[in-house]
Amino acid sequence: MKRSFCGTLVLVLFTTSVLSAQNRYDLSQFGNETVEFIKQPLHWEQHDWLKLGLATAGTVLIMQLDPPVRDAMLKDRSYYKSAPIEFGRLWGDTYSTVAVAGGFALHGILAGDKSTQKVAFEVAQAALYAGGITTALKLALGRARPFTNRGASEFQPFTMLDDDFHALPSGHATLAFALSTVLSRNASSRALKVIAFLPAVLTAFSRIYQDYHWTSDCLLGGIIGYAVATWVVDQHNRNESAVSVSSIYPLTIRIVLN
Repeated sequence: MKRSFCGTLVLVLFTTSVLSAQNRYDLSQFGNETVEFIKQPLHWEQHDWLKLGLATAGTVLIMQLDPPVRDAMLKDRSYYKSAPIEFGRLWGDTYSTVAVAGGFALHGILAGDKSTQKVAFEVAQAALYAGGITTALKLALGRARPFTNRGASEFQPFTMLDDDFHALPSGHATLAFALSTVLSRNASSRALKVIAFLPAVLTAFSRIYQDYHWTSDCLLGGIIGYAVATWVVDQHNRNESAVSVSSIYPLTIRIVLN
């Protein structure tokens, strides 16, 4: 993960902490929750390990479909730079996550809206946690990207500097699903909760279509983003009611496109 990305999200966390310390969305809370997040596996119960096992098994199972899915995608490249494909790529880009978090934080400052400060805090927090996990797995697993034409089974573990071997999991899918999950969990209506995931689905599809990732890469990335963001929001919703982002969600689309 780029240093500028991490640094900007930390700045967002600091900004929201200054303005909403009375709600505990501050750096102290971030630090405490980070420790709790790291310690989570020590407190997992049987159903938690079962979820991890299912995610792993599902990823391995989908790996068997990676080559035929790629072959199908390569048959028609006419939509490579189409608006939906490019929007999907942008939604999962690190700068879009920063822009959306910053947009919510700015709205919170200008409108004095603590609910949007909460969303900004959660977007930044989920992105940092999920991005950290994905980056560690990328480096440890060293899976070749499909465009290298080395095959779906080519792994060079602990390849640190060669991005051609950082396919699994997909970083774009991780950030896209982390962002969409936070927005969905904070939405007020069922329709918005569903709509919030559409950009993330486009992100996963775009990464496969543009030949940067295998299908299983995006599946695992999406699972990580969703699971981490759900954990983050759950920590805050224990003591707070759900926040409506009905009037703000269209703003996030404009932030990404601009």
